[in-house]
Amino acid sequence: MRKTALITGVTGQDGSYLTDFLIRKGYKIIGVKRRSSSFNTKRIDHIYNDLKQSKNFIPYYGDLTDSSNILRIIQSTRPDEIYNLGAQSHVAVSFETPEYTSNINGLGTLRILESIKQLGLLKKCKFYQA
Repeated sequence: MRKTALITGVTGQDGSYLTDFLIRKGYKIIGVKRRSSSFNTKRIDHIYNDLKQSKNFIPYYGDLTDSSNILRIIQSTRPDEIYNLGAQSHVAVSFETPEYTSNINGLGTLRILESIKQLGLLKKCKFYQA
């Protein structure tokens, strides 16, 4: 049975490498990308351009600051595994915007975990926090 993995931060370095790795292992990938004014998908563009790979990749817009959005994505996709690689990881920016950083990096993780719990996926879904 084919596994489904949900990856937040799919357009980042680690998210794009993980996506490639899991697609090669036969996974279906739910890639969660934060909506922004620029597309910023260059690290995963090769997946969109390769028809064979793109059949195994479903992009979603999502934001770790929005619990209803996270809940909806997890509910509609029912992943077997969730990899939370979405974060504000730039050190200088994290010092300039500490509230935003803690909202994304701390509370974003809590929102995912609460969604897993609310949906009754505690025994079904593996969770990885980077």
